[in-house]
Amino acid sequence: MVQLLPSILSADFARLADEVAAAERGGGTVIHVDIMDGHFVPNITIGPPVVKSLRKATKLPLDCHLMIENPDEFIPAFAEAGANWVSVHYEACRHLHRTLQLIEHHGMKPAVVLNPATRVELIRDILPMLHHVLIMSVNPGFGGQEFIPFSLQKIRRLAQLRQEMGLAFKIEVDGGVAHDTVAQVVQAGAELLVAGNAVFGAGQAERDARELLGAARKAAGE
Repeated sequence: MVQLLPSILSADFARLADEVAAAERGGGTVIHVDIMDGHFVPNITIGPPVVKSLRKATKLPLDCHLMIENPDEFIPAFAEAGANWVSVHYEACRHLHRTLQLIEHHGMKPAVVLNPATRVELIRDILPMLHHVLIMSVNPGFGGQEFIPFSLQKIRRLAQLRQEMGLAFKIEVDGGVAHDTVAQVVQAGAELLVAGNAVFGAGQAERDARELLGAARKAAGE
């Protein structure tokens, strides 16, 4: 089943609770929260206090994507703030296995993120530990970027590995997911679709979430 994960990076932060509620009415089932530190990526966004406020505003799972250096230092704080899923970058973790154990230890679902230039094969050994794998289809740091086409090959390869290994992790895609790309992304094997600009960019989150999710499910034959 294809799911839409509205990304608050493109929302109006002055009206965040209302924006999230609108995206939920449009069919969003998980809220994607981009955490950036200005070091691992060239932008600064939010931290645990905003996640804690969001937790009060919605019952939906919060999917926290940590684009930060030293994620181990912050995992307990995100757990305390109410995060449900936590994804860390392969490129940011010296001891990836240990970091994933730490996420699980704090009662959250662990995931790994791969930047566009990082090969799927590099995480083969830890796939059995994962709730999902997040394929970045843009370079992380900013919303509204164009989809990188070779991401589709990575999604297909990941779907193939999942089948070969008899695993059940989900495939999530983030970056440039919009009406012109969503069918290809779903047909390649992704189920978790992160969309920021396509949902919040025009100020009509409920309508735009519903339309994007409809297009995705049609492409998936659901």
